[in-house]
Amino acid sequence: MLFYLAGQYNRREELCGYRADLEARGHSVPARWLLGEHQVHGVEAARLVQAGGPVPVEEARPFAEDDIEDIDACDVFVAFTAPPPQSGRGGRHVESGYAYALRLWGDRLNSDDAPRLVIIGPAENIFHSLPEWERFATWAEFLGDLAGE
Repeated sequence: MLFYLAGQYNRREELCGYRADLEARGHSVPARWLLGEHQVHGVEAARLVQAGGPVPVEEARPFAEDDIEDIDACDVFVAFTAPPPQSGRGGRHVESGYAYALRLWGDRLNSDDAPRLVIIGPAENIFHSLPEWERFATWAEFLGDLAGE
């Protein structure tokens, strides 16, 4: 199966470990953002982002396009959430919403292409209460469920 792992960028190294867990089980995680190449470049752009300022649109657009393509290809979308207070820029929320929309669209068409939706951690917003999301407290709990399939 193809997985997409979504989480705060500052958790990238942690999620790379989860990618290794899945790959050891014969799955694939082709999410390009995990490769560490989705960073703005240049001193001024990096300073703006680091200070919480606006993302340089022209430089960031290819990263968003990569993420959308990777989500489109996945069989299982896994969102890693965090308890409050949360930090980050919120891209993972857009990714989760996009995956949710793919699930709804696929279900309406009785499509086998609709991704399985999984949350690891607490609900971060009201949309995580929707019944299409499978919820697991920990990564180990999810892996146990995956092994039972």
